[in-house]
Amino acid sequence: MKSTHCSSLLKLITDRKCNVGVIGLGYVGLPLIDAFVNAGFTCTGIDVDQSKVDSLKGGKSYIKHIDSKKIVNWLAKKQFDATADMARMSEPDVLLICVPTPLDDARDPDLGYVIQTCEKISEALRAGQLVVLESTTYPTTTRDVMVPILERSGLKAGIDFFVAYSPEREDPGNPNFSAAGIPKVVGAINDESLEVARALYESAVAGTVPVSSCEVAEAAKVLENIYRAVNIALVNELKILFDSMDIDIWEVINAAKTKPFGFHAFYPGPGLGGHCIPIDPFYLSWLARKQGLNARFIELAGEVNRSMPQYVIARTMEFLNEVKKPIHGSKICMLGVAYKKDVDDPRESPSFDLMKILLKHGAELTYSDPHVPTLPKMRHYDLPPMESQKLTPAFLASQDAVIIATDHSDFDYDHIVANASLVVDTRNATVDVVNHREKIRKT
Repeated sequence: MKSTHCSSLLKLITDRKCNVGVIGLGYVGLPLIDAFVNAGFTCTGIDVDQSKVDSLKGGKSYIKHIDSKKIVNWLAKKQFDATADMARMSEPDVLLICVPTPLDDARDPDLGYVIQTCEKISEALRAGQLVVLESTTYPTTTRDVMVPILERSGLKAGIDFFVAYSPEREDPGNPNFSAAGIPKVVGAINDESLEVARALYESAVAGTVPVSSCEVAEAAKVLENIYRAVNIALVNELKILFDSMDIDIWEVINAAKTKPFGFHAFYPGPGLGGHCIPIDPFYLSWLARKQGLNARFIELAGEVNRSMPQYVIARTMEFLNEVKKPIHGSKICMLGVAYKKDVDDPRESPSFDLMKILLKHGAELTYSDPHVPTLPKMRHYDLPPMESQKLTPAFLASQDAVIIATDHSDFDYDHIVANASLVVDTRNATVDVVNHREKIRKT
């Protein structure tokens, strides 16, 4: 027989009377709100950044793939409110935690944002609420880190309130996948927590994949990103090998992917970026060390992927040397500082490593990115202030080299190649350029 709290919350969800609180209004939180608003729920967005709150309350989005018109629509239908007041976390019936989980300087998990958020929730928690962690983390975080903090409220997890883990599966910039169109893996601390969490997500997304525990759901998310990190490391290593043999890795991959079974194409690049792949695998390798084990594949993949910016710059130095130019004093423009194509998200972008190395070697550095007009301050990089440059013929002609680090669709590659003296292409972006191919160097 269901508990009173479980029955009450299930009815609120079924009747769309449930208020969904989303903590962390970034690249995961805002698409999630969009999915729940579209499903008929009201949402409360919660973030410590008052500027984000003010922007949303004014109907303005700060994320490219969430149009401001959507925010205006949420507000007009009175289905959305935003706040920086943590005390208001008692108001929603559900709290979805979408805060960052970065690595610290020793590449160990930094759960500071999750812990701080749970501490604030514990001060406002009321009976009958569902709390779901969506932030990527290592297995056991929900049960061993999050639950004890929440229970400081005096309420008992699984009895007085419900706890689940459902990892985000956001793919920014990909029009084929929205938050509502991606199935959600859901694990919980007990049966009733799983039941209410499944009911919630199934009301707003394509479906759920229930698993037996929070730990399985946490491990599934980490596996998804380790799979990508390891395979990207493989093709990055092959790129270096094939470059030495004058074999085009891109042509090799295109040939291999014609096999209709047993092969999935991954592509090389100047390094890994984003909030998942460069970070999440190390959560599991850290956990392995705590268990007295060594996650060798993960560590090796990380080593290969972290070495790619150095390789790209070394190759750029070779290409400049061919025309008797030292990298010191050379004018070099970085094309793209977002971590992936057609997004405005710079988190963990390999472009910052490339820029750091170029400045260390004395290059005169500029950048161009239609999605990032001003170079943002990043935690681990001390780069000078810069503004995105317009790629005029005169500007491109003035550069000794341009490095394509992010293959945005907005870039006119025919124009770039026609006017630049040297193009270092790390993304195969110039594959369809017909003229002036002698200016292109792939790496």
